[in-house]
Amino acid sequence: MNGADLLAGERIDDLLTDTGLCIIQSREVFSFSLDAVLLSRFASVPKRGRIADLCTGNGVIPILVSQRTHAQMDAIEIQPRLADMARRSIAMNRLQEQIHVIEEDLRVYARSAGNGIYDAITVNPPYMPVVAGEQNENEHYAIARHEIHCTLEDLAAACRRILRPGGKLSMVHRPSRLLDIVETLRKAKLEPKRIQFVHPNRNAEANMVLIEATRDGKPDIKLLPPIMVYNDEGVQIV
Repeated sequence: MNGADLLAGERIDDLLTDTGLCIIQSREVFSFSLDAVLLSRFASVPKRGRIADLCTGNGVIPILVSQRTHAQMDAIEIQPRLADMARRSIAMNRLQEQIHVIEEDLRVYARSAGNGIYDAITVNPPYMPVVAGEQNENEHYAIARHEIHCTLEDLAAACRRILRPGGKLSMVHRPSRLLDIVETLRKAKLEPKRIQFVHPNRNAEANMVLIEATRDGKPDIKLLPPIMVYNDEGVQIV
């Protein structure tokens, strides 16, 4: 990709893998962080079949997951600016035959896409409920961080509809919302099966949680060993 393919303020970042994958980012919109990378590693994905990535942003999760599967992937994003960045990043990595960007509200998409069409779903959703007076940031950041277009209930209902029975939903979120997440998923018959906490270091509280749920699964949850991002010397190890 050359500079003519980038819009003003955009840059190309290395995804820090040995595959040569890159992604288009901009300070004007929400950039991916470690939570997306950890989710791409944590998610249970089939070797073939069909996968959806909801709230895809600039497409980082399906781009990373593409290295683990030959499944077809749909990347759903409501913001036109981010959906465009995702399309160009996917093309830059020559993954357009595997990953398809769908620019739509996931609540609308779930009603029209068809029931049980996906074998797996990944999602890095907005983490914070909407509270009056809190959103003093630009629209792109507000939508990415706050449940403006997608509450936990919206997300669970959409996943329940488009995920096949026995299919896997993998999510990254904040530990402070864990009880809300478990309760909401169970109401939608999405049974939590694996939970893994992520800590900055072994002396710090968890600041991320990875959750896997199975549609129509039986109650049986596993707590996986925690992930430490930095070792005692302050060196990043994940």
